[in-house]
Amino acid sequence: MATTAESSSPLAQKLRGLRGEVVKFGIVGLSGVVVNFAIFWFCINGLGLASLRSNIAATVIAIATNYLGYRYWLYRDRDAASRKREITLFLVFSGFGMLIETGVLGFSQYVLGLDSNVEKMGAKVVGLAIATVFRFISYRTWVFKALPETEPAAPAAPVTPVAPAAPVAPVSTGSAAQAELLLATEQIRYAPAE
Repeated sequence: MATTAESSSPLAQKLRGLRGEVVKFGIVGLSGVVVNFAIFWFCINGLGLASLRSNIAATVIAIATNYLGYRYWLYRDRDAASRKREITLFLVFSGFGMLIETGVLGFSQYVLGLDSNVEKMGAKVVGLAIATVFRFISYRTWVFKALPETEPAAPAAPVTPVAPAAPVAPVSTGSAAQAELLLATEQIRYAPAE
C-alpha cells in the first residue's frame, strides 16, 4: 500500500524532521566530542592537570565550538531575535551538561576508585552520553526556539461596491477631522461582505 503526500500524518512528518535534526546535532556534537577528548587527554597527560580540572577546561572549549556549529549550521533558521538571551541559556544548559559530565567522572574516580587513564576516559564517555541527551532536549526546547509557523492567509473576500456615503458636513474644518472622516468612509467602502 503506497502512501501519498496527503495520507502522511503530521506525526510522521515531524519525526522525519526530527531525524534530520538529530543527525545534524550528532555531527556538531561529534566535532565537540573530538575537541573535548583531545583537550582532556592533553590536559591530563601533557600538562599533568587533575582529571576534574582537565574535564572542565576541555568541556568549556568544546562548548564554544559547539555553539558556533549549532547557531550557524543546525539552528540557523531558528529565531535569533535575542542573541543575549540565547547565549545566556546556551551557557546555562551547557553548564548543567558539564556538571553532569564532571559528576560522573568524579563519582567514578573518587567513589568507585577507577583512576587509570582508560577508566577516566570510559567515565567521561558515560557522562558525556547522559549530558548529550540533556543538552539536545534543552537546546531545541529553550535555547534555539523554532520560529512560529505561519498559517496560510485566508482567501480574500470579494469586494462588493458600496454606495458612496452621503456627504456629511464637517464638524470641524481642521485637517485631523477631515482625515478621520476620510478614514471612516474608506473603512465602510471596503468592509467585508457578510
